[in-house]
Amino acid sequence: MHLINDWTEIREHFNKSVRSSLHVSIGSVSKDGNTTVTPIGSLFLNKGQKGFYFERYTASLPMNSKHNNQICVLGVHSSKWFWIRSLLKSKFTKPPAIKLYGVLGERREATEIELSRLKRRTKLFKISKKGYDYLWGDMKQVREITFTKIEMMKLGNMT
Repeated sequence: MHLINDWTEIREHFNKSVRSSLHVSIGSVSKDGNTTVTPIGSLFLNKGQKGFYFERYTASLPMNSKHNNQICVLGVHSSKWFWIRSLLKSKFTKPPAIKLYGVLGERREATEIELSRLKRRTKLFKISKKGYDYLWGDMKQVREITFTKIEMMKLGNMT
């Protein structure tokens, strides 16, 4: 898979990953060289190998980006049916997991388009108004990511 040529398929994979797992994982490295992984449910991929996430519950990512703004995003397509079909066929027709490497940009205010994308993704959870407002009601800041490299997960002969 190629980062530029297959970007549409990559975006589709990460959308499915968030739908099936409710998050992706972003790895970063601290000033002391310690790695950490942060679950993010608000990652959105845009055109041109770029993306953003809402930065509200991310204690280590902002701190780590001051010293090292390179990150790795892991998206795992966790749908049970995807895995059952793949196991029955003894082959994955689409990648089960993709790692995207990138560089964090500066934190900034979210645009109206970005806020509407978040509302569309989280609308199902509005059935719990209080919980919805608590988790997503005050999402205002985003951080952009520019992706530079892709790596596919290998699972033996099935990939």
